[in-house]
Amino acid sequence: MPSPSAPVAVPEAARRTVTGPAPTAGQPAPGKQPPAAERVFAHVKQAVLERRYEGGTLLTEGDLAEAVGVSRTPVREALLRLEAEGLIKLYPKKGALVLPVSAQEIADVVETRLLVEEYAARKAVPAPGALIERLEELLAEQRRHADTGDLAAVAVSDRCFHAEIVRHAGNAILARLYDQLRDRQLRMGVAVMHAHPDRIAKNIAEHTEILDALRSGDADGAAAVVHRHVSWVKNLARGEER
Repeated sequence: MPSPSAPVAVPEAARRTVTGPAPTAGQPAPGKQPPAAERVFAHVKQAVLERRYEGGTLLTEGDLAEAVGVSRTPVREALLRLEAEGLIKLYPKKGALVLPVSAQEIADVVETRLLVEEYAARKAVPAPGALIERLEELLAEQRRHADTGDLAAVAVSDRCFHAEIVRHAGNAILARLYDQLRDRQLRMGVAVMHAHPDRIAKNIAEHTEILDALRSGDADGAAAVVHRHVSWVKNLARGEER
């Protein structure tokens, strides 16, 4: 897991600079393509979340325009949106620096997740059959992605597992609040799995424990496993292992 980062200086601090076309963020949907700025935005955001553009990477308008196949004008528009979301820092006439995940951001996300997810685990009991069935599907999906080594897909199914429990807590406002954490969760999840690949099996085992507790109607047990499962990320931010 990334450690706390000092304020980033002008791009000399970048660990590497994108020098050519980067991987695309997936094929466009059939039919009319979205606007050029939207395509650039989606391309860069997905690459950042999946750590194909890691923290410290310097992105240039020219390289992004070439990668997506657009002019520089929509690239500037997309980069302004990405800066507003806190994923990059713009440096005029230099480029855009992908911001690393800070220890403070990790701590804030973990604290928010604990507040929401422990509550949701208790409220989800007695768990309806539809929730149990969906969690079983997501757990199987996570195992399949782990077997193929697709860490980005593992992170998505991991996040969906927790989000499904939150949705079944019956509080729409809380569910919307939790959805706002999505991008940060996905980016942190991929970073953790790259740095600590052993956590993939541990996460799956702990998800199984959560599912078993919900299936058996043990609200306190489910909340306790959620607390243990989510809290360890903050330990890594402090340089500790569990």
